[in-house]
Amino acid sequence: MNPVRDHVKEGLQILFVGFNPSIRSSETGHHFANPNNRFWRILHEAGLTPRKYAPTEDFQLLDLGMGITNIVSRPTKAADEITKEEYEEGRKLLIRKIAFLKPKVVCFVGKGVYQQYSGRKTVAWGVQVESVVPGIIDFVAPSTSGLVRMRLEEMVDIYKQLTALLSK
Repeated sequence: MNPVRDHVKEGLQILFVGFNPSIRSSETGHHFANPNNRFWRILHEAGLTPRKYAPTEDFQLLDLGMGITNIVSRPTKAADEITKEEYEEGRKLLIRKIAFLKPKVVCFVGKGVYQQYSGRKTVAWGVQVESVVPGIIDFVAPSTSGLVRMRLEEMVDIYKQLTALLSK
């Protein structure tokens, strides 16, 4: 499996953090590449992107002040294949990455990602009361995986909170 390159730079408006690359993302070299993943559609419908981007355009998010990384870099079929050790190592690396890059908001694409990152058991959607890295806003949004059974409209409404947050 091939790793999928981060698309990051200092001072981003939003840094999206997923669990890890899918097999399809590993094959293509692009984030959220599984055709069943709704990431790109949700970003557009939430007003975060001017149009629906294709996974092959993932690097173009940087032009919009957004980036993408994962808590674990190893591609898997499902997040439940990630080991405790991988999460712990990924958590430490991610904290350092966020502290260095200093994005305004870190959007965790899935409650489970944030639980692994923060160590917190109870997590609500949206802005978190306390951030892991001081001065950075932690935001939790639903996973966009096709396996998630939340209605698309509900997911878009949560992601729209990011749009509102950036306009403040």
